[in-house]
Amino acid sequence: MRKVEYRKLPHGTEQIGTLGIGTGGLVNASDEEIEYAISKAIDNGINFFDLCAWASNVFAPFGRAIKGRRNEIYFQLHFGAVYRNSQYGWSRDLDQIKQTFAWEMQQLGTDHVDFGFLHCVDESEDWEEIVSGGILQYVQELKEQGVVKHIGFSSHTPSVCNRILDTGIADMMMFSLNPAYDLECGDEYGIGTTLERARLLRRCETMGVGVSVMKPFHGGQLLDETTSPFRKKLTTTQCLQYCLDRPAVLVALPGIRNVTDLDLLLTFLDATPEQRDYSVIGEFTPQTAVGNCVYCNHCQPCPAHIDVGLVNKYYDLALAGDNIASDHYDKLKVKASACVQCGRCEKRCPFKVKQMDKMAQISRYFGK
Repeated sequence: MRKVEYRKLPHGTEQIGTLGIGTGGLVNASDEEIEYAISKAIDNGINFFDLCAWASNVFAPFGRAIKGRRNEIYFQLHFGAVYRNSQYGWSRDLDQIKQTFAWEMQQLGTDHVDFGFLHCVDESEDWEEIVSGGILQYVQELKEQGVVKHIGFSSHTPSVCNRILDTGIADMMMFSLNPAYDLECGDEYGIGTTLERARLLRRCETMGVGVSVMKPFHGGQLLDETTSPFRKKLTTTQCLQYCLDRPAVLVALPGIRNVTDLDLLLTFLDATPEQRDYSVIGEFTPQTAVGNCVYCNHCQPCPAHIDVGLVNKYYDLALAGDNIASDHYDKLKVKASACVQCGRCEKRCPFKVKQMDKMAQISRYFGK
């Protein structure tokens, strides 16, 4: 049986499971089912949760589920998500945010938050309000006090993400990520071109900012051929593996509505390499994404034993300014220069990358 894979937060010691849980969909579940689902998730090695719920009823049973197990899990809590008459909303009013935070801590029965997220920073105006309204300062003060361990933010907009990354305050970024968004076939939340989104993730990896993924199934649309923008469905396993193969991604956070949804997600832990293979998306890749290596390694096996995806990843990160990427490349036992130009990788590549040319190009770059 496959176990949960854990990835280390670059700016910390936390080992985060790659399969996490979003709690928003649990609003219609009973308190008993919420508590049971969270407990079962932890029992199966899941240790990361997003606590942006669509109603306030999730917090108390979540708190009961983690009682006595607080040191086994991490969660991200959103500063700006508030609950009026028990229903989710968002606010930039500092007093309201403080009141909500105090209530959340009491409901959860904890004295600290692992990741304090600046909530839904989608527009430049959102960021300006967070700064001018004292929200950022408040979260930074909580971090100084040890109440918030790490600061993060959630956003759908690459340009705004880059603006926040410029400040250097973030250890974590929550970003919308799935094949539809990345291949420019999504909805209004799939903001940015294929290249812009790829560059953002590479920058996060270069800076040591971890990424938690929201909307890995495109709101469920990718799981049904009648709603998928590709008119072909993908499985939950394919979507999750796609997200986890992107640079800087530590954890995917699909939402669950009940224990049945959780059980479906847990099948990912036992999935075979064939079930995780998402190369089918190469059949409907738009022209804008053709030729871009996504590090999926569907080109394997290489007769020269080159890890083609990893070689491309280190090259892209080096171009993005990551000096450590060059060191990682130097430590590879088999480098791009070992390419025998057989062309087998190009025949298998779903994204039509000219890997023979890339290997020569990468070899020249790192050989300087």
